[in-house]
Amino acid sequence: MKRLAAISIIIFSLTGVEAQQSNQFYFDSLKHELSIAKEDTNKVELLVKLSSMYYESHADTGIIYAQKALDLAKNLNFKKGILHAEGFLALSLETTGNYPLALDHGFKALSLAKKIDPSLIPWTNSLVSSCYYHLGEFNTCLQYILEYRKLWKEEEEPYGWRDLAQVYHSLKQPDSAMLYAKKAYEILRETEGNASNVLGDAYAGKSNYDSALVLYRNGVSVSLKRGIQPDLIDSYNGIADMFKATNNFDSAAWYSKKVLSEKIEKSYPIGLLKATRMLADIYESPNKSDSSLKYLRQAIIIKDSLFSREKTMAIQNIAYKEQEKQKEIEASQLKYQNQLRIYFLLAGLIALLVIAVILLRNNRNKQKAYALLQNQKQETDKQKSKAEQALTELRSTQSQLIQSEKMASLGELTAGIAHEIQNPLNFVNNFSDVNSELADELQEEADKGNLDEVKAIAKDIKDNEEKINHHGKRADAIVKGMLQHSRTSTGQKEPTDINALCDEYLRLAYHGLRAKDKSFNANLTTDFDNSIGKINIIPQDIGRVVLNLINNAFYAVDEKRKQKLNGYEPTVSVSTKKEKDKVEIKVKDNGSGIPPKVLDKIFQPFFTTKPTGQGTGLGLSLSYDIVKAHGGEIKVETKDKEGTTFIIMLPST
Repeated sequence: MKRLAAISIIIFSLTGVEAQQSNQFYFDSLKHELSIAKEDTNKVELLVKLSSMYYESHADTGIIYAQKALDLAKNLNFKKGILHAEGFLALSLETTGNYPLALDHGFKALSLAKKIDPSLIPWTNSLVSSCYYHLGEFNTCLQYILEYRKLWKEEEEPYGWRDLAQVYHSLKQPDSAMLYAKKAYEILRETEGNASNVLGDAYAGKSNYDSALVLYRNGVSVSLKRGIQPDLIDSYNGIADMFKATNNFDSAAWYSKKVLSEKIEKSYPIGLLKATRMLADIYESPNKSDSSLKYLRQAIIIKDSLFSREKTMAIQNIAYKEQEKQKEIEASQLKYQNQLRIYFLLAGLIALLVIAVILLRNNRNKQKAYALLQNQKQETDKQKSKAEQALTELRSTQSQLIQSEKMASLGELTAGIAHEIQNPLNFVNNFSDVNSELADELQEEADKGNLDEVKAIAKDIKDNEEKINHHGKRADAIVKGMLQHSRTSTGQKEPTDINALCDEYLRLAYHGLRAKDKSFNANLTTDFDNSIGKINIIPQDIGRVVLNLINNAFYAVDEKRKQKLNGYEPTVSVSTKKEKDKVEIKVKDNGSGIPPKVLDKIFQPFFTTKPTGQGTGLGLSLSYDIVKAHGGEIKVETKDKEGTTFIIMLPST
């Protein structure tokens, strides 16, 4: 739940900065002003400005500036500064997921607004309602929204409607959610605001998944343009929800893992939590048992991360409470010193009482020890039984994962197929339109009796029909190749044009990657030996091997491209060559190469050099097994920082 309109009002009322100034220049200017500012109300306002600019993107920094502003404002008894500092401290804490402490500061800001600046009541009230929303107290959240609704200014209304749509969606009231989401969307789409995710939630609540998916994708586009990471995460989570609702578990898992890859543990933990829950649900779903091992590993990592974050949050709460306590201690230092002796005496008495209680209970504990030991033994036996059952299920899942990985490349080809089939279809459509026009011209010339022109037009029509036929067959070949790849391998070898197979997968893999990452580009080169002819292979299996090697090559050159080396041009080449009774297939790239220390491990199952979540470590292992099953061999040549070449040798007969 965002409060952009009210927040913008606060920021500009404090700063007066021209909209045309760049953010970086403005940041530097504020920090310079802060470094020379005196300990007065102007410094309080500078600290609040900095907190307002950091609270969403760097919440920890926002907390620091807000706390400094609050401390200084209290020392100066600057009531309005205290109000603003409390508000942005609440916002920063809310961003980090520390909702209880954020709620505490939100109430303080609301109380001050009622006393000194009623115009800020809607903003401070929204701080409280937002905390209740994230805490899952939706009815209480709605109560606060409706309470400050009558005080909305015109520019605040669309954001208020958006908040109402969100809370009604959470309360399972889809009609109300749809009503307010549409109001917010119609206004905000004309400005820099974004209500696509909220309207997407409303459509999802009405089970209109197609419309919801379109809106979530639009939300991704707007969020990337504006650089608002929480909105981007909500869009990814929304898309994952839609794919899960339509039983497309692979795509749902992909977008959930996209959330995890954004590294938003501190900036938007509620989004991370939703993504981890989605992955946990998919792991439990019988429809996704083929990927359960991968999801189980990811879930363990996420769980550890969340546990560490919870500990950090607890420490943070203690730290804030301790700061408040220290201020009270400093104010009552004399009283504490006078009572110190009494505390020591009381501590001594308490210690004696504790020792007496321990001695009294010691005898009872000995009597209970045996019974406790028996209970522990029974619990241990239960845990052992559960562990053995889990191990059995894990082994079964691992076996299923290895088998299903052989079919995983189908999804990688989808975008490439769409791009490839579009070209011949465009030709067919264009030449069909031209022939239609030529037919009209032919009729006109025939009516005129111009036989030579009729013959010329007829020849053009015939030539165009040949082109239509050629490109139609091309589209047909692409579809047949896709269908052949999607079929489960029969295990039967058949004569296959290895050159056509390699060329097809090279282009499909390239366009598939381009569809996912528009910034990706690479030079593609081929060198095929036309004397090879057809060889007996299982085309689906060898196709998966070639596709895996090409995808690895694209990944290598793309990673090196990201290093922005001068003069570097990503290049991937595929070649074939006949060597006596063997056929050689080479996939070469000019990426960063494979480090020598891991070269011996690359064909081992589950070994991968890719970051967590980007590779299963099964691709090369399965490729090795497939090539061996064909009576061939696969080798690798690599130079660190220069590139890698994979060589497949297959029997030519």
